[in-house]
Amino acid sequence: MKHKAAFPKLASPAILSPMAGVTDVAFRALCKKYGAGLTCTEFLSGTAIVRGNLHTLDMLKTDPIETPVAVQLFGSSVDDVVSAARLVENDFDLIDVNCGCPAWKVIKTGAGSEMLKKPEGIATFINKLASAVSKPVTLKIRIGIDEQNINALEIARLAEDAGAAAIAIHGRTQKQGYSGIANWDIIRTVKEKVNIPVIGNGDVFTPEDFKKRLDQSGVDAILVARGAIGNPYLFTQINDYLKNGKYPETDRIAHFFEFLELAEKYNLKYPLILTHAMSFTKGIRGGAEMRDKLSRAKSVEEIRGFLPQATKLNSDEAAVRSDSAAQARN
Repeated sequence: MKHKAAFPKLASPAILSPMAGVTDVAFRALCKKYGAGLTCTEFLSGTAIVRGNLHTLDMLKTDPIETPVAVQLFGSSVDDVVSAARLVENDFDLIDVNCGCPAWKVIKTGAGSEMLKKPEGIATFINKLASAVSKPVTLKIRIGIDEQNINALEIARLAEDAGAAAIAIHGRTQKQGYSGIANWDIIRTVKEKVNIPVIGNGDVFTPEDFKKRLDQSGVDAILVARGAIGNPYLFTQINDYLKNGKYPETDRIAHFFEFLELAEKYNLKYPLILTHAMSFTKGIRGGAEMRDKLSRAKSVEEIRGFLPQATKLNSDEAAVRSDSAAQARN
């Protein structure tokens, strides 16, 4: 079947990848503000949604700025995922199925990347889901279980026939996890062989990485994952680089304070806020010292007290990096 709902046209090919413990509503809203073409929730258990798990339901919050926004669901029970999708589809623009997570706690249940072992099962899953909802259905996979079992193209073709509106492919196998190098040649091959949009993923940390992979593979969009952690402004930099061949540096600590306002608006729990604070200090001058102080923080107020000095340090650093980067690119 061909899905009646098409993948939406995006204002930017840079998509915020769903990441557990990272892509909460506050962080997503900030990434959208800075130019992400699409945002997506953390992967959520279809069974937990159907059972009314309060923690999972809280993770379904979205910000008005998030248009379009996707919800990513996972689970070994097709019926639960379909039921969950029906419950939440009015709040989202796309329904995405996680067929790529390599975490043991997920694959031991037969979900995530374990589904790659049964391509026909993925096709059945997508067909049932696409038949049950009115929103576009997409899926995220890996290139295969291991180097001897690369089946991304087979799965993409089956998913397209089953009604998928787009497919995202991480260029690593399940066995690789996040080690080694993402294989973008396989992603390019899939793009050349199917008609639905193909979204690439893997090893994109800078605007230069993004453009290189976009040119190399010809994909329709790219999921930005680890490169965006603590750095939502990366989306502005990517968009500027694609348009002008250059991009500005920024003050990451200032962006953390923006995040903090959103985190308080949406009542994010303190441990999650602290984790984000640690991430925002990485890659800046004085960051190690700040993380040492943050490790002893017990409240948001203490985090605020630790960071103002770092803001000036980081502003100075951003100015230096901006000048150096400009010279390097001229």
